Amino acid sequence: MAAPRRIKPTLILAVIAASGLALLAWTQVWATVRLAADGTTQQVLDVTGSIAAPGLTALALAGLALAGALTIAGVVIRIILGLLEMLLGVSVILSAALALADPVGASAAAVTAATGIAGVDSTRAAVSSAALTFWPFLALAAGILMLLVGLAVCLTARGWPGPTKRYESTRLEPVTDATTGQDRPRDAVDDWDGLTRGDDPTV
Repeated sequence: MAAPRRIKPTLILAVIAASGLALLAWTQVWATVRLAADGTTQQVLDVTGSIAAPGLTALALAGLALAGALTIAGVVIRIILGLLEMLLGVSVILSAALALADPVGASAAAVTAATGIAGVDSTRAAVSSAALTFWPFLALAAGILMLLVGLAVCLTARGWPGPTKRYESTRLEPVTDATTGQDRPRDAVDDWDGLTRGDDPTV
């Protein structure tokens, strides 16, 4: 029984960690872009994840909210949330992969803001080189982790421990009616009477 009890907190922490990594990567510099020289100077731009993959923050925050929902979800909702986590992971992977595959295209908004040049061909012509940093690779890894964790949630959802029945079982205990001598279901009045006598209905 110990293993199933560890699965739930482990996977929830993994969801939080993956989303946190994606959010951290989004705030960092993904590429260093050098613009074509005009005269004697060459401008260098640092392109952050917020420019290269603007949708990443929403995906990461959705993952953090999903982790909170997993703490109270039943079996069916866990499976649905696991599928949603997988979808978030795929979306993060795509966002990072597009930036990795085309860093110049991902930097177009920064180039336009710095030079006023618009249009795909014009911005590409304005860039002489683009060097990637570590952070888009971390975002890609975070997306893969989200995908794997979502799959694990779906596969293990039925084995997670359910909510405790401690309070429920207390209220269902029969009590003996003082007038008839017969057992009857326990109700809220009985719990209140027990409290006035100093009894704890939760034990």
